[in-house]
Amino acid sequence: MKDQYVVGWGTLALINAGLAQGKNRSGLNWFFLSLFLGPIATLIIVVWEKLPEQKDLSQ
Repeated sequence: MKDQYVVGWGTLALINAGLAQGKNRSGLNWFFLSLFLGPIATLIIVVWEKLPEQKDLSQ
């Protein structure tokens, strides 16, 4: 039973990372944050507005 919980929590963290990247936020940061906050992080990501895309200044 505990293994299923760990797999589910990790899967949620991966999903949250994808959601965060879709809103122009750091997927890696949100992955680690989601490992601690779980469903609360999902709620935060869904409620927050999408950030404007940053322009590439190297060109």
